Amino acid sequence: MDTAALTASFTAFGALMLGAWAIEAAVGWPNWLFARIRHPVVWLGWLITAFERTLNRRRWPHRVRYVAGVATTLTTLIVAVGAALLISAATPKTVLGYAIDALIASSLLASRSLYEHVAAVANALSTGDLASARSAVSKVVGRDPARLDASGIARASLESLAENASDGVVAPLFWGAILGLPGIAVYKAINTLDSMIGHRNEHYAAFGGFAARLDDTANLIPARLTGLLFAAASLQGNAFAIMFRDARRHRSPNAGWPEAAMAGGLGVRLSGPRAYGAEITNEPWLNAGASDPDAATMHRGLMVYVRAMVICAALLLLIVFA
Repeated sequence: MDTAALTASFTAFGALMLGAWAIEAAVGWPNWLFARIRHPVVWLGWLITAFERTLNRRRWPHRVRYVAGVATTLTTLIVAVGAALLISAATPKTVLGYAIDALIASSLLASRSLYEHVAAVANALSTGDLASARSAVSKVVGRDPARLDASGIARASLESLAENASDGVVAPLFWGAILGLPGIAVYKAINTLDSMIGHRNEHYAAFGGFAARLDDTANLIPARLTGLLFAAASLQGNAFAIMFRDARRHRSPNAGWPEAAMAGGLGVRLSGPRAYGAEITNEPWLNAGASDPDAATMHRGLMVYVRAMVICAALLLLIVFA
């Protein structure tokens, strides 16, 4: 592919992502539509669950379960990419075709729902309603909400906001801008596989190991880009220094970048010890020594998130119009 064709592809894919993002930010995935047809991620989840229940047998040796997980992962990716390619080929190369592709791609972004879920936690904390805050935070984090106090709820929510801004917004936009609808589809399949079978426990370590490593690779650049966006959007000069200093302390090779940038930008500490059911994990602090976040910090974090997304949209505009 020559330079002109490559430039045209990036321009077209960037425009597609802008259109998809505009739709998602405006209307999200409406509840009435979810009630009727569910959601593409739910469809992927059904497929992954069917494979996992059939192929992840505890009595099988580790190597066999790993190979079964690789087969499950590759099959899921082929289905996702195949569906995206079929849709792209079937839609006319007109304004209507662009709108159809953008509408489908919009279902694979989560900027609006992420903001709404975290804002619900912040609003409940602002009124001192811990019960409602715990109920709201249970929708965005996997840890036990009953064991979280007000600062723990705020920390968990800000960490989720930072990490999911990468997984749910920046990464799909990144791969969609490079590879179009198939790019955003394959990324979402990888991320869904990781969230469902990429756990580091006895049941999933073998079966989901390949999916987890693939997700780490797919998020390598987007996570660092998200961290830079948060650091810039925080308007705090030391956010960059704290991000570069603390990001590698996180257990994840990627999540530490946006989380450390958020911690530095807001002047609070994040991560640290947390409970998943009966299990306590002693994670290191990001921006250790700073104070704990509260409801007001969460509202500031949401503003940092909005500004970061505006910067991201401006970068996409540059790709399209430069």
